[in-house]
Amino acid sequence: MAVFNLSVNGQSLKVEAPPDMPLLWVLRERLGLTGTKFGCGQGLCGACTVLLGGAAVRSCMTRLGDLRGRSITTIEGLDPKGAHPLQKAWIEADVAQCGYCQTGQIMTAAALLAANPGPSDADIDQAMGRNVCRCGTYLRIREAIHLAAGKRVAP
Repeated sequence: MAVFNLSVNGQSLKVEAPPDMPLLWVLRERLGLTGTKFGCGQGLCGACTVLLGGAAVRSCMTRLGDLRGRSITTIEGLDPKGAHPLQKAWIEADVAQCGYCQTGQIMTAAALLAANPGPSDADIDQAMGRNVCRCGTYLRIREAIHLAAGKRVAP
């Protein structure tokens, strides 16, 4: 066990945990931030995606000891009231069916729009291609990203 100083959703927090503990479990079990979901545990599905220093990462594959002071943003950190342009666009485009993958999808989309505020369909498909939606809402995800891009997203 070791004590780690983390910056999560703009707050400085101390966490006591083993250095090899995945960030996913630190967020969910130690910090109570359950918006980040466990999907496959192998970094393949994207349900656990968070922003680490602004980049989309799979929190199930990111070890606590490897964070090196970078800021972490979870779905709760975009906007606690759900007023972030992506969160609003997700509702407007009626994206979610089961909803399980959606937080990871939104976080990946936030990283995309931060890097490319006006993405094409091809840009969206490439950025979102590693996120799995078992319900198959990919066209609505793309539509929501376009809607949010028109609203100037700044995560």
